Amino acid sequence: MAQSYAIAEARANLPTLIDEVEAGAAVELTRRGKVIAVMISIEEYQRLRSKRVGFQDAYQQFLKKHPLTEVGLEPGFAAKVRDRSPGRKVPL
Repeated sequence: MAQSYAIAEARANLPTLIDEVEAGAAVELTRRGKVIAVMISIEEYQRLRSKRVGFQDAYQQFLKKHPLTEVGLEPGFAAKVRDRSPGRKVPL
């Protein structure tokens, strides 16, 4: 859980807050009781901003490490078990 500080309190204790953030804690800044900003470490910021692997690429990497045949599944297994019925009617 992040520590929460009013902006005026944060301004008065900025060096202490920076030490907390540098140590890995998240610090929420509030105005009139509402969270308006969060201070995080540069490491956490860079982790959040880093380029992420898309699902398709991640799935392909997973399949290279763990072939479906190792777990007893054959390629295209999902197409065989998928329900292709039209589904139920829903009044709109």
